[in-house]
Amino acid sequence: MNTAIPRWCVLIPCLNEEAAIHSVVESVLALGAPVIVIDDGSDDRTAEIVATLPVTLLSHERRCGKGEALRHGFREAMKLGYDAVLTMDGDGQHLAEDIPRIVAAAAQYPRHIVIGARLLDKDQQPKGRRRANAVADWGISWACAQPVADTQSGQRWYPRAALELVDLPAENFVFEAAILIAASREKKLGVVSVPIASRYHGSFRPSHLKPVHDVTRITTYTIGRVVHYGNIVASYRRSRKAPTLFEGSSTR
Repeated sequence: MNTAIPRWCVLIPCLNEEAAIHSVVESVLALGAPVIVIDDGSDDRTAEIVATLPVTLLSHERRCGKGEALRHGFREAMKLGYDAVLTMDGDGQHLAEDIPRIVAAAAQYPRHIVIGARLLDKDQQPKGRRRANAVADWGISWACAQPVADTQSGQRWYPRAALELVDLPAENFVFEAAILIAASREKKLGVVSVPIASRYHGSFRPSHLKPVHDVTRITTYTIGRVVHYGNIVASYRRSRKAPTLFEGSSTR
């Protein structure tokens, strides 16, 4: 079903991204999209660079984690009258050129979260990261009671119903999993994935995710949600279906 695209903006949480943030933001602005950048207490020139660009800049005096950065951005977007946001990281791994297809998918699937899923060129992914992502997809899909491709991608379209979950009690990288689960279970939103390329080679800075600490927290949270919502077997069966993929033409 096609419908009008709601008023939306691009949300970019960042921490110490002085090497890439200017080109990332400029590439989004070139599409004509409004941008909100949340600087999570960077101690490099990130905030200084962003301040020279025609965007809304939100700055944290200290590092609060990605969850709080997204939460701050969601609140600001809703305050400014936006009904959806498209999130992307500031290190250059997400490309503005993928945005039109994500927006097109959002137009076709209005009550869905849309994920830019790194399903293309998967041989670019380090084997350890690929295995960890596969385990996360398995568990979070179960908690969502629907299949989700690339649950760890930070390039996502969140409709208004998902933004309203801003006060979920989850922090750091757990927040992104919590949004997927609560949106699926409590808001009855679907999830559709737009295949994008895996980008791991090049000059990207190391991930801020702490493999043991953060993955353990995400896993613990996810298990708790599976138990909380019950119907464990039925939820598992629904999660084993093929994920919904969108490969339509862009809106550009």
